[in-house]
Amino acid sequence: MSELSIPATRQRALPYLLILPAGVLTALVILWPLQELIQIATHQAGRFGQLHEFSGLENFFSLFNDPEFMPTLWRTVVWTLLVVAGTLVIAIPTAILLNTDFYGRGLARVIIMLPWAVSLTMTAVVWRWALGGENGMLNAALRDWGLIGHNIQWLASATTAFPAQVVIGILVSVPFTVTIFLGGLSAIPGDLYEAAALEGASPWQQFRRITLPLLKPFVNIAIVLNTIYVFNSFPIIWVMTQGGPANSTDILVTYLYKQAFRIGKPGEAAAVSLITLAILLFFAVMYVRLVMRGREQAA
Repeated sequence: MSELSIPATRQRALPYLLILPAGVLTALVILWPLQELIQIATHQAGRFGQLHEFSGLENFFSLFNDPEFMPTLWRTVVWTLLVVAGTLVIAIPTAILLNTDFYGRGLARVIIMLPWAVSLTMTAVVWRWALGGENGMLNAALRDWGLIGHNIQWLASATTAFPAQVVIGILVSVPFTVTIFLGGLSAIPGDLYEAAALEGASPWQQFRRITLPLLKPFVNIAIVLNTIYVFNSFPIIWVMTQGGPANSTDILVTYLYKQAFRIGKPGEAAAVSLITLAILLFFAVMYVRLVMRGREQAA
């Protein structure tokens, strides 16, 4: 049967019918837990999640009255910005280097991608051992090189623990981001670089005028995905310091875990989940608007 013989109404409805099963499944996976979160966040809840009387926004007010909540929220923003920005700064030149033709490029790509294949929890465990105050590999190496005269308690102070976690967050985010950028670089025609070289463009000019503009959609994708991933990253902080010392390295996801399973406040934990969802949803909407505005300007 040709498309011309299908009524126009059925032609318009067909795409929606095709995505209907996936839409129903997505709604079940997302909307049902969201409804449960709203129920818990707006009721007095027992330690094991039993719902009692309706409390409205009381759990949210309790959060904002908690002196630890706002510093944790701010620290989460700083954590996300530093890790995402640091990842982009390292991943872009790394991807450009791995996209060039040189002897051993395949092995170099494998080495860069290997950390991506390792469990994030196991990576955090290894780094916790490496940063140990007494027998850690980092202290041993620094002593052997004569850079320090005594052991440094890397994870015992927020001034060293949080920056160390940021560095580790960048290192574990680089392989995934490099993969995105390699896909973008492979889509850029080589003829553009040859023409630019013939016109006398330097490598920096080629990067600024060709690579970066054409790589921009992939940079946007990397920013959004890494922001969502890093904002909710639990293993690095929890395995290394459990948010300590004195809650000084907590981010929202570890704060949420403590509220739910240590302090026994599932209502406030659900409120934290909804606040996190709202922040990430706001970021996603702003990103979509920026992309659509950019397309309209380009057109």
